[in-house]
Amino acid sequence: MCAAPVVLNMLVNHPISDPLPHPVHILTGGAPPPASVLLRAESIGFLVCHGYGLTETGGVVVSCAWKPEWNKYPVTEKAKLKARQGVRTIGMTDVDVVDPDSGSPVKRDGSEIGEIVFKGGCVMLGYFKDPESTAKCLKKNGWFYTGDVGVMHPDSYLEIKDRSKDVIITGGENLSSVEVESVLYANPAVNEAAVVAKPDEFWGETPCAFVSLRTDVSPKPTEKEIMEYCRANLPHYMVPKTVVFKDELPKTSTGKIQKFVLREIAKEIRSSSSSLRTTSRM
Repeated sequence: MCAAPVVLNMLVNHPISDPLPHPVHILTGGAPPPASVLLRAESIGFLVCHGYGLTETGGVVVSCAWKPEWNKYPVTEKAKLKARQGVRTIGMTDVDVVDPDSGSPVKRDGSEIGEIVFKGGCVMLGYFKDPESTAKCLKKNGWFYTGDVGVMHPDSYLEIKDRSKDVIITGGENLSSVEVESVLYANPAVNEAAVVAKPDEFWGETPCAFVSLRTDVSPKPTEKEIMEYCRANLPHYMVPKTVVFKDELPKTSTGKIQKFVLREIAKEIRSSSSSLRTTSRM
């Protein structure tokens, strides 16, 4: 079966999540899956394969091909490896991560961030009757610029860090919303999480976390406790300065969280006295 990470999360957090009678193979994609969700999915019998591609590339181009030598690692480490997007699965296709300004490949160290690019027969010819949009993403050198931000590991496995439009710039630091979300998903009280930029007069932008909590958890964590959890697991500049609890996060028909809706809500938040349940700046 196939399911977006948010659907996987719904399955593993369902009140009836008994182990499956037999292993079920599942392909996930559409958003970077948190390692904690993959870990819980496999604990009940799902065998998850992570794929990555776009409409412009005709579907999945990259998948996280499993290496036999990874079997010796602890389950938590295996989940982190499986959360990576992986290596190309289609012939006559190139995949790279480059500096968006110079076009030069970034270091294959798993930490230097760049834009993910594709080249080859899988890439579209262009957008129908939209030469301006085509020119923005299809360069003269043949590379298709995806708008996704990622890193390349030493073993040439790709890992998405964020959409370029979802990167939060706070005090001059580029912050990956996906990394913050992965930490939030690891909290046993959290059902869903999404992090977006909230405008700030001093910092420019600050991370704002929208969180839905598991219904079977009691007592419910407070905003302060959520931030303290993040503070224990993230650099200080990545800790959400605002936390908003919601019963359910807005989603598309395919289950993707609608961050553009959350960004509009974040813009409207002025202080902890807002009608939304939020924290004040810490």
